[in-house]
Amino acid sequence: MSHVVFGTGAIGLALIEHLAAAGEEIVAVNRSGTAPVPSGVRVVAGDAANVAFATDVTSGAAVVYQCLNPPYTRWPELFPPMQAAVLSGATAANAKLVSFENLYMYGPTDGEPLTEDLPYAADTRKGSVRGQMAADLLAAHRAGTVRVAIGRASDYFGPRGRVSAMGERVFYPVLAGKKAQVMGNPDLPHTYSYVPDIAAGLATLGVRDEADGRAWHLPNPPTLTTRQFVAKVGHATGTSGAVSAMPKAMLNVVGLFNGNVRELKEMLYEFEEPFIVDSGTFESTFDQHATDLDEAISATVAWFRENPK
Repeated sequence: MSHVVFGTGAIGLALIEHLAAAGEEIVAVNRSGTAPVPSGVRVVAGDAANVAFATDVTSGAAVVYQCLNPPYTRWPELFPPMQAAVLSGATAANAKLVSFENLYMYGPTDGEPLTEDLPYAADTRKGSVRGQMAADLLAAHRAGTVRVAIGRASDYFGPRGRVSAMGERVFYPVLAGKKAQVMGNPDLPHTYSYVPDIAAGLATLGVRDEADGRAWHLPNPPTLTTRQFVAKVGHATGTSGAVSAMPKAMLNVVGLFNGNVRELKEMLYEFEEPFIVDSGTFESTFDQHATDLDEAISATVAWFRENPK
């Protein structure tokens, strides 16, 4: 039986590579039908929001992974129907559904660490949508219609992680000896998740029965301030690793011309208070831990160096 992965962005491709290395039969799903996947992986083109298509492509699957990420400017509008269709497909196939999520649903915590038992208290548009999507998945599990496990991660870095807050606006400038562009206060602690660790965690949720019926914070390296993190990137590149924080006023101006930046403004609170993600429950339950941070940063630097802007 196959593993079906919806989405071939940074997370989806890392998961596909992880599953392929384990010898699994994999079907990757995206809109184009093409993706840089390992040999033997079948890529299928289709609309993830189409229930008939999602049901057809997941037929015979053992595990279905939802790693979708619609355009950020239309995220609240497009994401719920995508998830609903994937959920329908997994249910029809009697497959387990593993969903990858961010942390928007919790809302501000006044700097307290984020744990899986926090209430969904988001007052942002995208946070409210994300919370409802998570609630829908867990309700389906409780109803006994489908097995569900949820894996959550913070802002990520790693191979192909261009669009993250710790992505191309950091690694490309630092490689060039320039200042990294960051949001909010760079001297506050902020957890950053490593793409291959996210993928490995999702794969674990797919095969472990004790993962079912709840959300898990996937393994994270030690939390540093954003400035300290970027300094480590600088050390790995032989440059200063200095940062330039974009003030709110500039975000407002840039947002007039850039829809993604405009959408980011409501999530700025994540960078204006300590944002510390506790992944201890996952680590202790599955004895699976994050990659050494210096090793992860070095691998990320190598990828950005080999894939110039």
